[in-house]
Amino acid sequence: MNGKRIMIKLSGELFARKDGFGLHHEALEEVAKSIKDVADAGLEVVVVVGGGNIWRFRDTQDSGIERTSSDAIGMLATIMNGVGLQSALESIGQNTRVCSAIDVPQLAEPYLKRRAERHLEKGRVVICAGGTGNPYFTTDSAAALRALELQCDVLLKATNVDGVFDKDPNKHSDAVMYEELTYQQAIEQHLNVMDQAAFSLCMDQNLPIRVFKFAADGSLLKAAKGEKIGTLVQ
Repeated sequence: MNGKRIMIKLSGELFARKDGFGLHHEALEEVAKSIKDVADAGLEVVVVVGGGNIWRFRDTQDSGIERTSSDAIGMLATIMNGVGLQSALESIGQNTRVCSAIDVPQLAEPYLKRRAERHLEKGRVVICAGGTGNPYFTTDSAAALRALELQCDVLLKATNVDGVFDKDPNKHSDAVMYEELTYQQAIEQHLNVMDQAAFSLCMDQNLPIRVFKFAADGSLLKAAKGEKIGTLVQ
């Protein structure tokens, strides 16, 4: 397991109160402890954080704010989450760096591939914030892009459902979860594993994706170790 490098994509909602909004210190602590467990197991950890607990374009289309400005607000939200997660990680002794695609030197260093690699080699958790730095791209796309740039072995997508289902498990009690899928099956069955741009990147470069439910019972460590949890797409 030593030397293995993983990408963890965290939904912004994981940092929120139960209503799904804002930053909640207990939620941050729970996520931080799970990430430190993975780093303590000898894995090199890259994290991409979402910003949906603060701002998301699809939830705010009635605001009157046009798309590029709305996406910029969303990217700033991911920096807020990244800085919050950094503080939570360092409070429990895990060295961390926030690397942002948007230049905010007072809060984070700029994302540079070689610098991020050096941090990983020194045992630091690297939090990639600011999305891709461009509008019209989701943090799923940022996770896929950074995972490929940094030569991660797998992309772990932590969600609020157990894995990938044949239909929405929140709406259909008879929804069936897949343990394993090929990229082609996911496309043909129109399964929303990730947004299309992100999924296409992973498929083109043969980067495995594991989708699982984040919980405080060690689910992240199990996924990082390659145990059978959630759904594996490869």
